[in-house]
Amino acid sequence: MATTSHRRSRSTPLDQLKKFGRLGTSTLAIVIFLGIWQLLCASPDANLPGPIAVVEDTWELIINPFFDNGGTDKGLFWQILASLQRVAVGFIAAAIVGIVLGMIIGSSTLIYDALDPIFQVLRTVPPLAWLPISLAALQDSEPSAIFVIFITAIWPIIINTSIGVQQLPQDYRNVSQVLQLSRWQYFIHVLFPATVPYVFTGLRIGIGLSWLAIVAAEMLIGGVGIGFFIWDAWNSSLISEIILALLYVGLVGLLLDKLISFLGDLVVKGTKS
Repeated sequence: MATTSHRRSRSTPLDQLKKFGRLGTSTLAIVIFLGIWQLLCASPDANLPGPIAVVEDTWELIINPFFDNGGTDKGLFWQILASLQRVAVGFIAAAIVGIVLGMIIGSSTLIYDALDPIFQVLRTVPPLAWLPISLAALQDSEPSAIFVIFITAIWPIIINTSIGVQQLPQDYRNVSQVLQLSRWQYFIHVLFPATVPYVFTGLRIGIGLSWLAIVAAEMLIGGVGIGFFIWDAWNSSLISEIILALLYVGLVGLLLDKLISFLGDLVVKGTKS
């Protein structure tokens, strides 16, 4: 049996060929995109730099993202790290509060019916609309930015978690009552494993919204961060630096999404084992 399992896990030459084919297609698409971009911006009257000009203008930032000259004059590594730290604090707080509230709300039809209209209204408020309120209440830009992350990420987590609880089959509840499981045993062995896919769907949506919100919030609160870096580059008419920063923002956002997806797969496998 072990030999059979090993054989099944090995990739065939056809699978490897498909992987190379997908990689080649993606590479070709990127090359075509860069070529079109370069052609459109080749004119001296073009308002935006082409990819070659972007690399030339930002070469020092690319090869040395770790410099620190004090104040806000820091490399892109430190700018992104500062943004990620704010996102981590706000998102983790939103995940804890959102999952707990989602479990409670989803377990009670009365509570869900009472709070769902409020949540549906609040979740449509744009992230930056919360910033003036948080600044007025907290009187400090740093916790205000973290609050914007928290309030932006919490709604999809609450809603998806509560829906996951509501989707739990009644048979599961009946069996837990027959077995006389304690509330903790019911949560660990029944409720949580059944709602994990919904929870991580909310977490993936939340982390994406968090990353979008912090970049926008940092443009207003200032300080070290990728959002302020972009705004400062705009004020200095450094368009190439803005384009480079946008590339970093997109890559980091993709990595955050993949990280949550990877953790979700691990937790789902753990609950099934």
